[in-house]
Amino acid sequence: MIQKLTNRSGRFVVAFTTTLLVSAPMLMAQGEAAAPQDKTALEKWILDGGGTMGFIGAAVIAFIALSVFNFINLTKPKFCPEDLKAALMDHMVNCRVRSAIELAASHPSFLGRMMAYSLPNIDATRPEDLGRDQIEDAMADFTNNEMRKLMTPVNYISLCAQVAPMLGLLGTVLGMVNAFGTLSVTGSADPALLAGDISVALLTTLWGLITAIPCLVAYYFFKNKLNNLVADCHHAAEDMINASLQTVNAEAYLAKIPEGIAV
Repeated sequence: MIQKLTNRSGRFVVAFTTTLLVSAPMLMAQGEAAAPQDKTALEKWILDGGGTMGFIGAAVIAFIALSVFNFINLTKPKFCPEDLKAALMDHMVNCRVRSAIELAASHPSFLGRMMAYSLPNIDATRPEDLGRDQIEDAMADFTNNEMRKLMTPVNYISLCAQVAPMLGLLGTVLGMVNAFGTLSVTGSADPALLAGDISVALLTTLWGLITAIPCLVAYYFFKNKLNNLVADCHHAAEDMINASLQTVNAEAYLAKIPEGIAV
């Protein structure tokens, strides 16, 4: 009886051990297949991209910082404030050029600094045009000098748009190099061994494009906004010069209008 129980126990142990050895590789494979599902979104979409993702992340941070700076800096009150434009227009209509220069010099806006730089070129000995060509040349010189500084943070956004896809391409190349290196070592195209390198290649390309597209849109948005603000300042300055010319040459303008035409 005892011998039968011993034989049955031995057969049970052998059967259990055999079943365990056969099923162990399958369980391990299932565990490895389930492991990627346990990854967090941060690991799955960012950290698996490798070291290149750090540089792309720096480009994203730079883009956000530059966008915030440009949103704060490129505003109408900092370029062509309505109160300053109205006050300068009042001075110019009444030909109070010195008062207009003093007011413009005391204001930090683009319009104020431009008028303080250009109005001293008014030539009272030329009542027919008040030396308009000299005033416009001074305005153009001031604008050229200022635009170099104002366009710098906007151009850096363009730099981010150009660098991001290049970093993505770099990550793609690194991932493919590592994948072929794995193939040369293992000698077989095992998807499980190549998955990490393929993730690097695809994720860096993905995030490079995700970064570059909004950077490109933001670059043209801020560039056009800056050009429009500067154009508003120039139009306001032209209106002021025209107002002074009409005041100085009021009688001459009226003399050109035939009798019977309302002014």
